[in-house]
Amino acid sequence: MAVDLSFYTSPLSEEIRDEGRAEGRAEGRAEMLLSALDVRGIDVTDEMRRRVATCGDMELLRHWLGRAVVAGTAAEVFREEPMDRGPAPSR
Repeated sequence: MAVDLSFYTSPLSEEIRDEGRAEGRAEGRAEMLLSALDVRGIDVTDEMRRRVATCGDMELLRHWLGRAVVAGTAAEVFREEPMDRGPAPSR
């Protein structure tokens, strides 16, 4: 007879699960960013797509997404400058 250990989770398994969730959130935000640019008709280079797809920084993705809704070009979205950490958007 097997012992049911389904109630037990190790700290390692919880850490792995949390990392997977964070990756999934980053992937979702990256998809939203690229979709917003596509809907707005803004051309994105393969290098920019790769940069978005490999970015795991949720704050940077949020920043780019905020720019994507107002920028006229992809260069404006991904320009290199210190990020404005102004007030967080209301939810």
